[in-house]
Amino acid sequence: MDLQNRVALVTGGARRLGREFALALARAGMDVVVHHGHSEREARATCEEIRRLGRRATAVQADLADAAATERLVDQAAPDVLINNAAIFVRGTLRDTSLENWESHLAVNLRAPFLLMRAFARARGERPGKIVNLSDWRASHPGRAYLAYTVSKAGLTTLTQIAARELAPRIQVNALALGAVLPPAGGTEGDLERVLRRVPAGRIAEISEVTDALLALLRNDYITGETLFVDGGAHLR
Repeated sequence: MDLQNRVALVTGGARRLGREFALALARAGMDVVVHHGHSEREARATCEEIRRLGRRATAVQADLADAAATERLVDQAAPDVLINNAAIFVRGTLRDTSLENWESHLAVNLRAPFLLMRAFARARGERPGKIVNLSDWRASHPGRAYLAYTVSKAGLTTLTQIAARELAPRIQVNALALGAVLPPAGGTEGDLERVLRRVPAGRIAEISEVTDALLALLRNDYITGETLFVDGGAHLR
């Protein structure tokens, strides 16, 4: 796909990695719809940065735990490219995960991408399009500490494969399985050190290493149903 003058919808595009994706897409020549849940100030700031790059940007708000609000996003954005980036990430084991924790992870991390992908496919019709879902290396190598999160991301990986088969050849659907990219929000230096002990590369990713992987998937029309690990080898442990 030639990305120039196309429109991308990035969920959770106001902050952290979503913001970096939005800016990378703008640098690649795309206009960007920046979705946020409760980060209006950050979304507006991201849009201003995109406009300074010479591209159009719009901020849209939706609570992805609200199915109706989620489904309206595609109509609002009319995107050529859908980036399902937004997610919640809360600790919880089998014994102590509450029903609220379980349901909120599945609603935001799995149900919302499903609803957006379905709406996107219907809206595109016979026109080409691209979907990239943000997964996690934990989905293929589950641990105990983030039960609901890991299950939701494993489901998203499977959903990626099913959608790729159904939507071919017009729409390519892929996933990025990320590892340590940004220090954990609210985390300490000790938290980061513990994470890096499990990463063969011995460091967190450079932002460009992750955004370049996203752009490569968007530009290649022959890759679909793929989950690309960008995790410094964490999934090899």
